[in-house]
Amino acid sequence: MRTTLWALEGLEHLFFGNGQRVARRNAWTAVQEDRRRARARHEAETVMNAASAPRPMLTGRG
Repeated sequence: MRTTLWALEGLEHLFFGNGQRVARRNAWTAVQEDRRRARARHEAETVMNAASAPRPMLTGRG
């Protein structure tokens, strides 16, 4: 996996200028952050839905 990443970074270095590489990395970082926020939002929604779900009443009858 790492060698593939290094190869891609080498090609990126050959084909693109420094500014475009930085922009591409910044964009990828933003994508990762958006995914992290989406996961956190989904987890929070799951917890809120579970907390607001109606529960059967427990009685003391045995």
